[in-house]
Amino acid sequence: MHEMSIVQGLLDIIRQEMGRHGVTRLHEVKVVHGRLTNVVPEALDLAWEVLSKDTEFEGARLVTEEIPLRLRCGACRAEFSPEHLSAVLAPCPSCGEELGHEVVAGREMYIAQIEAE
Repeated sequence: MHEMSIVQGLLDIIRQEMGRHGVTRLHEVKVVHGRLTNVVPEALDLAWEVLSKDTEFEGARLVTEEIPLRLRCGACRAEFSPEHLSAVLAPCPSCGEELGHEVVAGREMYIAQIEAE
């Protein structure tokens, strides 16, 4: 479960940011992840609960938002979201090309917001 290492990294970043801004109590953190990161929100929630227990982050809320996969056709340059999670074989709705698409969105993973005092 790679969500454990993701949460460990998030906690390290949050700890650094809170120290930088002189805040000590975390209320909520919002994490944005792309569809291609293969993050399972329920597993991320469980990892958050386990790794934040008995720390200064216990009780803080983790909010996640998934960015859908968005591709740019290699042939006609039209942007589209495929029906299935495949950046390898996804027919372009404009021209029908199945290969050579560029990933425009869906690989992101970042902390969008930290609410603390």
